[in-house]
Amino acid sequence: MHNRTNHKEKTSSKPKTIQKTRKHIVLTTYGSFGDLHPYMAIALELKSRGHRAVIATSEIYHHKIEAEGIEFHAVRPNGLINTEQEGAFLKLLVDCQRGSEYIINYQLMPHLRASYSDLMDAVYGADLLLTHHLAFAGSLVAEKTGIPWVSSVLSPILFMSAYDSPSVSTLPVSSYERALEQVANDSRIRHFQWSARLWSAPVRQLRAELGLQPGYNPIFEGQHSPNLVLALFSQVFTSSQPDWCPQTCVTGFPFYDRQNREGLSPELVNFLESGAPPIVFTLGSLMVWTPGNFYLEGAIAAQKLGYRAILLMGQGVHHLPVEELPAGVLAVDYASHAKIFPRAAAIVHHGGVGTTGQALRSGRPMLVVPYAHDQPDNAVRLVRLGVARMLERHQYTADRVASELKHLLCNPSYTARSTEVGDQIRAEDGVGVACDAIETYLDASVPTQLNS
Repeated sequence: MHNRTNHKEKTSSKPKTIQKTRKHIVLTTYGSFGDLHPYMAIALELKSRGHRAVIATSEIYHHKIEAEGIEFHAVRPNGLINTEQEGAFLKLLVDCQRGSEYIINYQLMPHLRASYSDLMDAVYGADLLLTHHLAFAGSLVAEKTGIPWVSSVLSPILFMSAYDSPSVSTLPVSSYERALEQVANDSRIRHFQWSARLWSAPVRQLRAELGLQPGYNPIFEGQHSPNLVLALFSQVFTSSQPDWCPQTCVTGFPFYDRQNREGLSPELVNFLESGAPPIVFTLGSLMVWTPGNFYLEGAIAAQKLGYRAILLMGQGVHHLPVEELPAGVLAVDYASHAKIFPRAAAIVHHGGVGTTGQALRSGRPMLVVPYAHDQPDNAVRLVRLGVARMLERHQYTADRVASELKHLLCNPSYTARSTEVGDQIRAEDGVGVACDAIETYLDASVPTQLNS
């Protein structure tokens, strides 16, 4: 007994060290690959740090997630849509200015109760919940269970800042002009919020049924955790604004690169090595289902300029017979953006945030043809950054594409600026910063265990 007491006296004088404990963290998301990959990257890093990471999302991603050794929990709805059976609806989803309304009102809100039930099961015994901005059941689950909650946004537009003008102008403006822009932008945001006030009615109804007090609109300010908001993009892409949530941590893009282990196909490698760098055309994983004239007109434009081209057309979505393609054009289902973008002369894409991050990291100039959702806003930011030009979809013809690409490729300022920005993006560690912020928040939220 005496020896035991002396031992305590001796060790108590030493500095106490924090013992890291394994945490159970649930990440919930919804959408396309661009909405899934950042959370897979974070889950893999959390797992490498000794935590248990579970991704709760649509059943369609079950095998993709588990193939990486990440735990999966299904949360309804089971997927975006059946792309083969509901092509007409998909066109509305990606072409119409009301695309966000369609996703929220027709894809998500009808399944809200099922999403809530599934997510409640997923967080049983968990230490933290990390939510995507379309995971509307997330805030309800966090409030009902009291589980520590971190939210995230993938695109700057989701903060809806009055200080963040949608103008593509890079010219300096006076304080008066800037104030007028802020007033106009605030008016646009308020009008949008008023127009969308009915979208969140199912959430308000479910809150009341659960005995929760009325909260902020979950589509707008209510999507953000009061404790920590992870902005999963780069400060290079956009700067923090005075009306952003004060608890925001801008992490940098959390790139998911594990899918790139197999490299490029022999066909692609042979093509790349047999000539000058090509122009790469891609529409990501969702817009590729309704490409319109994107690939054919793009291929013709590249030929007009004397450039080769690679068309990333999506698996099972070949809308162009190979024999119709101009010489020097290769059409493939898929290629890793991280591996093929750096080998491109330029990249033509839709402005999805996942593709945008990879294109920025590659250091190659871009032509952006935005379709819907956050893409027009992302395109404007790329133009302001000096790494891209933008072309509206209705203007997308071979002649216009060729003209824009000629400006892009013949003006050395675009290449120089793209190279500079690429160096900055590659120097960031979006995944590491995000996981550091999560661990710091957990350490502050849960009493730490000390060695005695």
